[in-house]
Amino acid sequence: MLFIGIDLGTSACKFLLVDEQGTVKSVVSEAYEVEYPQPGWSQQNPAAWLDAVRRGIPRLLDGQDASEVCAIGCGGQMHGLVALDAHNDVIRPAILWNDGRTSAEVSYLNETIGAENILSYTGNIAFAGFTAPKLLWVRKHEPENFKRIAHVMLPKDYVNFWLTGAYVSDPSDASGTLLFDVAHRTWSEEMLEICGLQKSWLPQVYESYQPVGTLRAEVAQELGLPTHTVVAAGAGDNAAAALGCGVIGPGTMNVSLGTSGTVFIPTDTFVSGVGDKIHSFCHADGKWHLMGCILSAASCNAWWAQDILHTKDIAAEQVSICRENVQKDQPFFLPYLMGERTPHNDTSARGAFMGLSMSTSRSDMTRAVLEGVAFAVRDSVEIARSMGVNPSTSMVCGGGARSDIWLEMLADILDVSLVRPATEQGPGMGGAMLGAIAAGVFTSPEACAQAMVTGEQTSFQPKQELYERYNERYKLWRDLYPALSPICKTMIQ
Repeated sequence: MLFIGIDLGTSACKFLLVDEQGTVKSVVSEAYEVEYPQPGWSQQNPAAWLDAVRRGIPRLLDGQDASEVCAIGCGGQMHGLVALDAHNDVIRPAILWNDGRTSAEVSYLNETIGAENILSYTGNIAFAGFTAPKLLWVRKHEPENFKRIAHVMLPKDYVNFWLTGAYVSDPSDASGTLLFDVAHRTWSEEMLEICGLQKSWLPQVYESYQPVGTLRAEVAQELGLPTHTVVAAGAGDNAAAALGCGVIGPGTMNVSLGTSGTVFIPTDTFVSGVGDKIHSFCHADGKWHLMGCILSAASCNAWWAQDILHTKDIAAEQVSICRENVQKDQPFFLPYLMGERTPHNDTSARGAFMGLSMSTSRSDMTRAVLEGVAFAVRDSVEIARSMGVNPSTSMVCGGGARSDIWLEMLADILDVSLVRPATEQGPGMGGAMLGAIAAGVFTSPEACAQAMVTGEQTSFQPKQELYERYNERYKLWRDLYPALSPICKTMIQ
């Protein structure tokens, strides 16, 4: 039997063909564009996702026995607002997770409605990337579009709708809408009223590993798949990536260094009262997790190398970096190129280099970028530690995880052992695993992970001496944001 995993990312959609042992049989990727109509805005045409599926899955199946495919699961970029009218037509481009246009709406929710009230309704406070503030923005700035809304979806849910015709979502993705009661895994009636939404607009919620339907006949024919192919509810990309790395249950952690960066810590129960610091969301395994999110992670490295240094050879830029060379006078970098979520919840935050001198080298600045992202990841870990959650080992995934020096640096900064899977396929592997469970091949996420998450792994151990030296730099780095924040706010007014 074979399973298709879809990783619906921000800049591309990746497709995996996987068997029940977790062996990857085929991988393809289809890129698409992101629109930035104004500074801090980020949106995308949902039709691009469907076009990617139409192109990608037939390519994925080239040379394979498509009759063996029994399920599809999708891990998708979270928080994006997909609005459909009564004819199922997309009303406007999807407002993405890293869009910062909703600062006024976030202030309204957290200050006028009240952060404590929002926290009690959903388990989290309002952040600019969440879906509810985007709906309030559309209601205020595009009232004619708001009047047309008949269905509200998240990106991967729109793909599942096209595949099956079903209006469905899952708890892990719904948790990031600020319309969902995370503790009780259901839509929040209070938030629907606040945002002026009808409950009928929202999809039915299934657990991530539950089947939500089979392929529509015309879709099956177009993709070259059997009509009985089961489609799983799927998950938000971070929950899917954690599942794909086998991060299930307490005592584990996953750090993702993708376009954004996340710290993902599973819990057996809902942890209340922390959603004003880091997110408290549902996991794809039917339980919960804590998550910190930084909006720019590997994208900082790509920006520095490609846009500033004008090179695509990112690895070559890191060759001269020495792990042990942690010096007090090295420059700092704030990675807030798209604003920041955890822990500042500040759309006006901006990136910065600090401490440059005539002796600063190109390598020093490259190191500062890697270090700055790692410090931002540590912010989330420190919040978890303050609540008594202190994992000593973490899986690590995402494009940035291919860099050994970055993982050595991250291990030293976090004082955590990092483990990189032999085959790191992120949300796509998690999606394939959810499909396998939905098809009845495995009885639980735990059983599926035991069977499919295998292979040699690479471990990166922290060095205590470097951790202590980084502690001093981290303390200084943390002083930069409050010092520069007033300037950033003035710049964008």
